[in-house]
Amino acid sequence: MAKIKRAIISVSDKNGILDFSRELTKNGVEIISTGGTFKLLKENGISVKEVSDVTGFPEMLDGRVKTLHPKLHGGILARRDLPEHMAAIKEKGIKPIDMVVVNLYPFKETVLKPGVKYEDIVENIDIGGPSMIRAAAKNYKSVAVITSPDQYQRIIDELNSGGEVSEKTLEKLMMEAFIATAEYDAMIASYMFGKFGEGFPKSFPVPSEKVEDLRYGENPNQKAAFYRSPFTTGTTVAKSEFMHGKELSFNNILDLDKALDIAMDFEKPTAVVMKHTNPCGLASENTIFEAFKTAYNVDPLSAFGCVICLNRNCDMKTAEMISQYFVECVICPDYDEGTIELLSKKKNIRLLRTNSPIAPSERHREYKMKKVYGGLLVQTDEDVAIDPKNLKVVTKRSPTREEIDAMLFAWKLAKHVTSNAVVYVKGERAVGIGAGQMSRVDSAKIAAMKANESTEGSVMASDAFFPFRDGVDEAAKAGVTAIIQPGGSIRDQEVIDAANEHNMAMVFTGCRVFRH
Repeated sequence: MAKIKRAIISVSDKNGILDFSRELTKNGVEIISTGGTFKLLKENGISVKEVSDVTGFPEMLDGRVKTLHPKLHGGILARRDLPEHMAAIKEKGIKPIDMVVVNLYPFKETVLKPGVKYEDIVENIDIGGPSMIRAAAKNYKSVAVITSPDQYQRIIDELNSGGEVSEKTLEKLMMEAFIATAEYDAMIASYMFGKFGEGFPKSFPVPSEKVEDLRYGENPNQKAAFYRSPFTTGTTVAKSEFMHGKELSFNNILDLDKALDIAMDFEKPTAVVMKHTNPCGLASENTIFEAFKTAYNVDPLSAFGCVICLNRNCDMKTAEMISQYFVECVICPDYDEGTIELLSKKKNIRLLRTNSPIAPSERHREYKMKKVYGGLLVQTDEDVAIDPKNLKVVTKRSPTREEIDAMLFAWKLAKHVTSNAVVYVKGERAVGIGAGQMSRVDSAKIAAMKANESTEGSVMASDAFFPFRDGVDEAAKAGVTAIIQPGGSIRDQEVIDAANEHNMAMVFTGCRVFRH
């Protein structure tokens, strides 16, 4: 329990601070404050003492130094249970401080301002605030540390009911304080590394802010929450607006993210049908309705309970077709008038809009991370777009212009399908997708098996090289006329010979696009 007699208040976010300060005053708490906060409290008739009157030292260096003083930190850090501590501060004329109310300079908000100068960003790196928060959190058994307006009401309720802050609350405030300073430092470190760093830092800071708790994780027995990066730019699921439906699930967010990732590769009206982090349909057409109709019919059986991404606004014709099926989620830039009302009649559908274009120019690239037990894997997010001029023709027959265009479309799809990935494409639509098999030839067989239309005359894309010729032989059975693949197998010549036997064209990209 902590009896609050003296508090220091220094806040950037002044929401609720007047009412909170008035309640502290009613409870007999002496308030010390700084700069703008002091001025606000004083102008509103709240009894407050300026920090410089306590320290005997004026603010200096344009406010960079104002709370870094023993008269404050001694009062915060002194352990009330150690007589020698209390004697030491008494000897120096230091009074205990029982509450620290601090929220930090708006570093994130400053970074995100359009056209902000680096000098302004630096000046919004708080020094005194984190120092006071950490000091109070270290001495949490005696000092209540408040870092957010969301905490004000709980403190006032406890002071009004018993005149003290409970031990349980002090512990919770301490934990939240260390999280606040860790997040703040991670944001600064992440920004500075992004501006000046190269390669991979010695320690990897991952700033994140909670979006929401989820109903459960991948399975109902698992708990989960959704976090986003504070500096995310471009079009992302994390920045999208939730328009309708029950809360998103862990799996919904994974599928939405993957579907959006695919759609961001295409300029023409494009629809992605996603199921369990793999696309089961993809098509680009002249209208978004035709794109969705084509994409859904690639594998309508697998599309049951799917997630859909449209890179154009959802129009009424498309909404009417979507409403015929069981669909978990739809994400698109926006919805035409009346479409949300129509789709909302579906009991379990969730609707999101990005409020920004879904296009290559809006792609947000950042380090990609995967958590493993006891560690974290981090890699760059490289662009693997292929220039047709760099394709290496390795067969006797060169591909036609139409085959090249189809292979480039297939390559964009293959790089988003779980390895081992094999896809069949005609023009600008998928016709068969083989995903996540332990052998590439099985993926080739499954891609043909899953096709809802004839694969005759299609092209094939493989996310990695063919270790044997059997995958090419399966492609020939499916009627494939051209293959795009990375190359690089010790049996490349065997694979090329097989393509020649079947009068196929084959090109090498020289790069692999595995996705595990």
